[in-house]
Amino acid sequence: MAEAFQFELVSPERLLVSEQVESVVIPGTEGEMTVLANHAPVMTTIKPGVVTVKTVAGATERYCVFGGFADILPSGCTLLAESAVDVGSIDRDDLARRIKNAGEDVADAKDSHSKQKAEEYLNHLKTLEAAV
Repeated sequence: MAEAFQFELVSPERLLVSEQVESVVIPGTEGEMTVLANHAPVMTTIKPGVVTVKTVAGATERYCVFGGFADILPSGCTLLAESAVDVGSIDRDDLARRIKNAGEDVADAKDSHSKQKAEEYLNHLKTLEAAV
């Protein structure tokens, strides 16, 4: 059995998770990363995607996040999400609206840097849509 650590998933609306877990898979902007107990200290930004949590009871929980950042320490991990919901309660209409808005942001971009950032966000949302 893997060693447990404290994990918290927080969105502006509420605290979604605060419990001891065995592992957390986070969609970092530089790629997915798995967090285990005693992980080296890291702070990373989060792209839209799915966070997978393995609880100490052996259950697997999945949450959709729409950006944010994670603070990882040897004793635990706190993920501060711009927005987050349980995968089972994802509102596909809301996701479609976010994709539509991101597409409009791409079209309205004033410079190449802004357009590139908007396209990256749109691609992350489309990947998330395919994952759920």
